[in-house]
Amino acid sequence: MAEVLLKFKGAVVKEIPLEQDVITIGRKPDNDIVIDNQAVSGHHAKFTHEGDTLYIEDTNSLNGTYVNGQKVFKSEIFNGDVVLVGIHTLEVISERNREVDPRNATLRGRSMDETMVIAPQDQRNLLASTGKTKPDVLGGFVVVNGSTEKRDYLLKERVTTIGKEDGAGIHLKGFFAPKVAALVNRRKEGYFINPSGGKSMKINGQDMTSRYDLKDGDLVEVGGLKMQFYIKEE
Repeated sequence: MAEVLLKFKGAVVKEIPLEQDVITIGRKPDNDIVIDNQAVSGHHAKFTHEGDTLYIEDTNSLNGTYVNGQKVFKSEIFNGDVVLVGIHTLEVISERNREVDPRNATLRGRSMDETMVIAPQDQRNLLASTGKTKPDVLGGFVVVNGSTEKRDYLLKERVTTIGKEDGAGIHLKGFFAPKVAALVNRRKEGYFINPSGGKSMKINGQDMTSRYDLKDGDLVEVGGLKMQFYIKEE
């Protein structure tokens, strides 16, 4: 199941599961994701599920909706994508990774609405900063036991997939290895790991079924691997 991290100035405000077929975003209280900021239109955008595919669609907002810095009308969304709405961001966590990056989104003009317009220079500054500031903490995994390609994985990306699918940051081997076993998310203040779709995971010998904030020295068992998490000294 996909979810988003609603952020303001890099800090996570809320974690929101994308469980419905349509999830609306806007300033008005009848939205599923309410962002109470004058830069956000009353009904600004929406996430939609079409089969297994997740989309973000602008709904005639004044300031526009952006995916990874590009203004879009409707765009398919993948794991790790960052959606900019006003001056807030929505970081997507899902099991679907972007295989190619064509940026084939259709652009559109603005419509009038009782929403504060962000000055062009301010918007450029926002786009320049969205997803560009690297987190302060840098960590990784050392493989203690199990079959994979390397012994040491430095987790530099915002989201790292553990699984046997193509493009996984930690690639599992073996016929029965899960396509996606877990997702590791990097934030400014550290890392957290989420098991994927009912997959089993142990942290320091304890079963975990939901998000866990990783600490230096934690032992993680997932997808047939046993790994120790570490924080890299600067």
